[in-house]
Amino acid sequence: MEDQNLNHPVYSPTAIIGIFSNALKLSVTVNLIYLKGRYSYGGGKSYGNHYYDHLFSEGDNTSVGVRISALLRSKISNNDVYTLRGFIEKSIKNSSIELRFVVDEIYRQEEKSISEEELERYEVIQRKLEIGSKNLDTLIRDKILKNEKIKVANIYGNNAIVQKDFLAGLDVSLTNFDIDDHNCNITSSTAIISKLNEVSALNYDIIAIVRGGGDRQSMETFNDLVLAKLFISLKSVAVTAIGHTVDETLLDKLADKRFHLPHDYGAGLHSIVEKLSHERSNSRSLLIDEVKKDVTRQFSEKVETLEKQLKKKNDEFSEAQKTYKEQSEAHNKAYTDQLKIRNEEFEKFQSSSSKQLEDLRSNFQEQQKKRDLEMESYKKEITILHERNVHSAIHEKTASLNVSVETLKHDNAKLRQEVQNSKTNYVKIIITVIVALIIVFASAKVFK
Repeated sequence: MEDQNLNHPVYSPTAIIGIFSNALKLSVTVNLIYLKGRYSYGGGKSYGNHYYDHLFSEGDNTSVGVRISALLRSKISNNDVYTLRGFIEKSIKNSSIELRFVVDEIYRQEEKSISEEELERYEVIQRKLEIGSKNLDTLIRDKILKNEKIKVANIYGNNAIVQKDFLAGLDVSLTNFDIDDHNCNITSSTAIISKLNEVSALNYDIIAIVRGGGDRQSMETFNDLVLAKLFISLKSVAVTAIGHTVDETLLDKLADKRFHLPHDYGAGLHSIVEKLSHERSNSRSLLIDEVKKDVTRQFSEKVETLEKQLKKKNDEFSEAQKTYKEQSEAHNKAYTDQLKIRNEEFEKFQSSSSKQLEDLRSNFQEQQKKRDLEMESYKKEITILHERNVHSAIHEKTASLNVSVETLKHDNAKLRQEVQNSKTNYVKIIITVIVALIIVFASAKVFK
């Protein structure tokens, strides 16, 4: 299939999100604005020295995320109304845009105005105070002392998975309870009311609403007045373990016993059972308590004595440390002074040595120069002496040869005389001639 040239731009999903992100620039996103609403804590932990909370509209449950520094958050009370100054930041995740208000200043804390709903909540709380709370510890104690199991109804959300947390907290005390799980839409007050009406007719000893998590807006379900009025009318011990530790809903305030998490709920029941088990051996416990008191007293006395000894040792150690520090400082100062003096002496010695070395080098060069001149003079004198010796030898040889020549001449003269006297003596003549030739040849060789 042939490629077709497109006459219009083609974008990727990333490019589209980036384009729209850059296009969403309003004055409230680039300027400081004031935002008013009911402040609600988020998680209990800070991230990068900032907390991430929520600010709700006063008229409904619409909220916007808030990012605030730990210092400013320490000045804010949960669920109070504030006017805050800051700016809007946005982030895009996949194809959704998330807005968050970054707090720069707490402008004003608004005075609380009591609404009709809050007045009704106050009346419900007052009614609960008049009725009084049922004691969970007493109920469990009475049932166990009668060797009866405690009947428990736990109301969970549909598809909840926190039952295992509750059972993990209950641990081995599970044998003292008959526990039934009931499920409904835990985010709907109507569904919870219907389930409470159903469960309350089954004569349970404990009825608990249990939730492990969920978004914060759904917590408003547990502030419903109709649900609250039904909750305080239960004959069973009413328990909540809704999950958010920083929030206290109306149901939490009205509960006979409140736990933060499902695990805490199970662990609380386990703790009550364990406490009763210990109380059964009361006499032994009293004896142990007396022994503990005596041991504690002795231990306290020993601790006090040891603390005094430790204080004395610490004082001695501090004094010794002070003395050691002073001695160390004095030693270091003396060592530093000595080192400084040695360094100065070494620098002087190094300077003196350098100067002496330079003088030695200079003297050596002068002596070397003198030796060179003396050698040149010696060479010239040797050359002159050699020439004189050669000339003297030549003169001596020349004189000797001259003497030999004179002798030869004299001999020749004598020979000539003899030849004249005896011309027939040819052999002598020849010998004389040969001798003369030899002498001449030898003389010529010497002069070469």
